[in-house]
Amino acid sequence: MGSSQKTLPGRNQSKPLGIKFMEYIKRSTLSYKTHQAIVLIVTFLAYASYHAARKTISVVQSSLDPQSEDLGLKFAPWRINYISKPAERRFSWVLGDGWAPFNGSDGTALLGELDVAFLAVYAMGMYFSGHLGDRMNLRIFLTVGMVGTGLFTCFFGVGYWANIHSFYYFLIIQMIAGLFQSTGWPSVVAVVGNWFGKKKRGLIMGIWNAHTSVGNITGSLLASALLSYGWGWSFVVPGLLIAFVGLVVFFFLPVSPDSVGVDKEEDEMDSPKKSGEGLSEPLLSSEKEVKEKAVGFIQAWKIPGVAPFALCLFFSKLVAYTFLYWLPFYISHTAIDGKYLSSETAGNLSTLFDVGGVLGGILAGHISDRLGARAITAASFMYCAIPALFFYRSYGHISLTFNIVFMFITGMFVNGPYALITTAVSADLGTHSSLQGNSRALATVTAIIDGTGSVGAAIGPLLTGYISAKSWSMVFTMLMGAALIAGLLLTRLVIAEVTAKIEESRLLGGSSATTTRSSSPEEEV
Repeated sequence: MGSSQKTLPGRNQSKPLGIKFMEYIKRSTLSYKTHQAIVLIVTFLAYASYHAARKTISVVQSSLDPQSEDLGLKFAPWRINYISKPAERRFSWVLGDGWAPFNGSDGTALLGELDVAFLAVYAMGMYFSGHLGDRMNLRIFLTVGMVGTGLFTCFFGVGYWANIHSFYYFLIIQMIAGLFQSTGWPSVVAVVGNWFGKKKRGLIMGIWNAHTSVGNITGSLLASALLSYGWGWSFVVPGLLIAFVGLVVFFFLPVSPDSVGVDKEEDEMDSPKKSGEGLSEPLLSSEKEVKEKAVGFIQAWKIPGVAPFALCLFFSKLVAYTFLYWLPFYISHTAIDGKYLSSETAGNLSTLFDVGGVLGGILAGHISDRLGARAITAASFMYCAIPALFFYRSYGHISLTFNIVFMFITGMFVNGPYALITTAVSADLGTHSSLQGNSRALATVTAIIDGTGSVGAAIGPLLTGYISAKSWSMVFTMLMGAALIAGLLLTRLVIAEVTAKIEESRLLGGSSATTTRSSSPEEEV
């Protein structure tokens, strides 16, 4: 039995320079708990910065494609900025009448094509990223992805100062940015999986997964605040931000306990398995790392539960990413209480959807932990998202209060299962018993599930770009249908979980009845 601060021989050279510096200042090795805290903080900041860079286009697109509407740029954070009555709308923008080629009659469709190009490459890259992530140093892999993402996010913004109006320039930039963005999710989930066991995984990852919403909120606020200085800044600043956080990852992220020579025994003593309950095993064990081979792509698909959850996420992300990319545009082009909001105000207001998503992710994780039923929780949230979407579309325009309340509730039910599936469910399946203890499957399984979901994320915004030109009601009908299908795809797993719960109740009931019968003779005596 060793201390958590025990250093394994020959591993110090693989420690990140930032960890070495911290240990030099402290003049002792960092504890296991300290490493866990560093992992949570660094990976949280890393993926929040990914989403901050990804979110900017949704705020800027209402300025690139104003559709000859009065969407002035009088920015005031969290202060609602009404422009005019619908009948009096005129577009007046300090940067000019939109930005060619997006200010034409097909501007909305072109923006939709940018979204689908980004997300299609992102989805394809996700499969390869998971495959590579299980075979490479995740710290280096993640750093390259973040710096590359920052570079090409900045290149998109450079189009403003360079006065570039070629659609293909922006298209290629978005596609390359999507490829670099695909490195993020499999990497951060795999790293967190290396450090945290199965105990309370749903709750821990539900809280940790707030990075998605925090990133969206940060990206929205940054892009909105910088629009008045020129839309290029709305891309350059988030791009520089993610590149900087990428350097933080390089200097401070410990990929696994084994890579920094930390003994895992402290963590194991805190687990239920150590106290004889047998409920948990380490998410990833480094003891067999030398002998293990990374799981193949086809083998990972065959893991029970991977396919239905991946397909469920396809439709779940279709809904979530439609909101991610189009919600600010929808708000700024919809009369609320008979008035329209500015682009900046719409971007700020849309962050409440992500605030609801934070709560939804935490609730879904906590509920699934308490019930021990991931599928039941995810399906229930997807079914609840259907009436939430209906009420937001039908009554969100009545007043600002109604809009905020229904947007918050919709965000909670839409992002709840999305967060649960991409974190706790992926981690569960990445350590499935069918893998026979092989720890090198988590990044691949995560990439399969999120990659499949990202295909839906690409299709949703693309369809919205075309359908919204005819009717936003048709868009919401599409989203409600997608939510319904997402829930139905988990039906077999839900039935299995319900059956298991019923059987468990019967066993507990039989056990208590036996105990009562065995104790009754003593009571009679």
